[in-house]
Amino acid sequence: MKEPVISLQSVGKRFDSGLLALHGVSLDLHDGEFVSLLGPSGCGKSTVLRLVAGLDRASEGTVHAPARSRDGAADTAFVFQEPTLMPWASVFDNVWLPLRLAGASRAAAKKPVQAALRRVGLADFHMAYPAELSGGMKMRSSIARALVTQPRVMLMDEPFAALDEFTRHQLNDDLLGCWQAQRFAALFVTHSVFESVFLSQRVLVMGARPGRIVAEIVVDEPYPRHSAFRSSPRFIAWCGELSAALEAAQMASAGVAA
Repeated sequence: MKEPVISLQSVGKRFDSGLLALHGVSLDLHDGEFVSLLGPSGCGKSTVLRLVAGLDRASEGTVHAPARSRDGAADTAFVFQEPTLMPWASVFDNVWLPLRLAGASRAAAKKPVQAALRRVGLADFHMAYPAELSGGMKMRSSIARALVTQPRVMLMDEPFAALDEFTRHQLNDDLLGCWQAQRFAALFVTHSVFESVFLSQRVLVMGARPGRIVAEIVVDEPYPRHSAFRSSPRFIAWCGELSAALEAAQMASAGVAA
């Protein structure tokens, strides 16, 4: 097997306050994989993404992210919980931003920006401003901005958590379409059992703080996954298995705390 695009080995993170957020976290992510980190709020899922992205440093263990370290290449993209769009800039200019920072002119960026906007269903909104967009459209813009560089790795930190269920389902469908088209490696943080089952090839279950991976579930289902999958007996069975793993993790954590 090829070198993973992300590899964490026995990683721990203690903040300056003394809070131990992560302990003994190990995981690998390979090219083209879709892997979710699932766990309760506060278990360190977002901290893992920040370490992988180079936005923070581990207190112990090793974080190896070769896609991040390649010279001159925007091989890793990060989609945050909030869209983080520039309110004074059009959708086109927001999506152009990473290419602009890399030195691409507006003219040179036109085709890739338009392609990214088409991919997320915003081709007709390229001149709109964030204040004119719905929450779902803002998140689509943020995803287009991440896709425009054609990254090798996509890090996503609960990007759909604030959206209504219908919009969330739509964006889950669209995200899988983007992933199948570009086949980036995705590390997706969520606290939704249902979302993790629908999206993922593998789900890594994290226990309560200090965060650590306590279970791995391989969702052995073919792609593309259509909306009918969400009501299928197999989907319900996968959700049950993951829910049981989460419950076991929380009970174990409660026992350690006691």
